[in-house]
Amino acid sequence: MRRREFISLLGGAAAWPLAARAQQPDRVRRIGVLMNVAATDPEGQAQVAAFLQALQQLGWSEDRNVRIDTRWGENDVELDRRYVTELLAFAPDIVLASGTLSVAALRRVTRTVPIVFAGVSDPVGAGLVDSLTRPGGNVTGFMIFEYSLSGKWLELLKEIAPWVMRAAVLRDSANPAGIAQFGAARAAAQSLGVELRPVDTHDAAEIERSIASFARAANGGLIVTPSAAVSAYHDLIVMLAARYKLPAVYSSRPMVIGGGLICYGPDVADGFRQAAGYVDRILKGEKPADLPVQAPTKYELAINLKTAKALGMTIPPSLLARADEVIE
Repeated sequence: MRRREFISLLGGAAAWPLAARAQQPDRVRRIGVLMNVAATDPEGQAQVAAFLQALQQLGWSEDRNVRIDTRWGENDVELDRRYVTELLAFAPDIVLASGTLSVAALRRVTRTVPIVFAGVSDPVGAGLVDSLTRPGGNVTGFMIFEYSLSGKWLELLKEIAPWVMRAAVLRDSANPAGIAQFGAARAAAQSLGVELRPVDTHDAAEIERSIASFARAANGGLIVTPSAAVSAYHDLIVMLAARYKLPAVYSSRPMVIGGGLICYGPDVADGFRQAAGYVDRILKGEKPADLPVQAPTKYELAINLKTAKALGMTIPPSLLARADEVIE
C-alpha cells in the first residue's frame, strides 16, 4: 500500500467514532401526561394538542428525543390514583397534569418527579405549592383563573339579564376549587341582590333534576363554573339552559360555540402551550421550585347572538362593543 493511501485510510478510521457519535439519536426523555377529563372530551384533546405542538416547536419530537405517555382520569379519584401508579412506573423525567385533583394525586405519591400543571385554580390553597412566586418542592405551572372571576360571571349575568334575581351555580363540590368558586360568587351576590343556589355536577341525572327544579320559579339564570365534571356534561348543560329559557354565563368559549349564551374566561389551551415551555426548561436543568406559578394575563368575552335571540334577549350595545367574539 502506498504511503498516501495508508494515511488517508488511517484518517478515515480516526473519524469513524466521531461520525458514529454524531449520528446517534438524542437521549429519549419520558413525559407523563395526566388529564382530568375523558379521552373523548374535545376540549381535553385540544389542550393536549396545544401542549404537543408547543413541545415540538421547542425541539421535542416523539420520533426523535421524547416519549409521551398519556392517561385520562375522567374526574374519577380512583382512576386518577391508578393512572398515577402507571405513569410513575414508567420513571418519567417530568409529568404534565391538568386540574387540582390530578396534581394532588401525583403529589401524594411523589415529591421528587417534577410536575407542571395547567388548569388549576388555587395551587396555594390546595397545598400544591408554597407560594406563587416561590413554589418550592417539585410542582409549578399555570393557573386557570383567580376565584374573584366567579363574581365577574355574576356581574355579567345581571348585565345581560337585569331581571335575574336567582342564579344556580353549577360547580363540583368534590373539588376544593368548586367550593371556593361558589364562595366568591356568593360574596358578589349580596351587593347585586341575587339569591344563589349551588348545583352539583356529579352526574347527568343530578344536573337535569336540579336545573329542572330551579327553573320552576321565575327570574332565574345560570353560572357554569369550570371543572372536569362540567366539561363532561357541557352539551347537556347548554341544552337544559335552552330548554328552560335560562340565560347562562360560562367560563369556556367552546360552550358558547356549542350554543351557550355568553362566556368570559381565559384561553385554557394557552395554559397548556405555556406549560410546554416550563417542561422544556425543566428537562434542560431548571427546577420547578424556581419557576413561579403564572396566572392568565388575558381574558376573552364571547357572545352567541343566535342564542340570545332564541331566549328573546337583547344584548346591551356596550357589552357587544367589549366582546372579543360575537357569534351570529
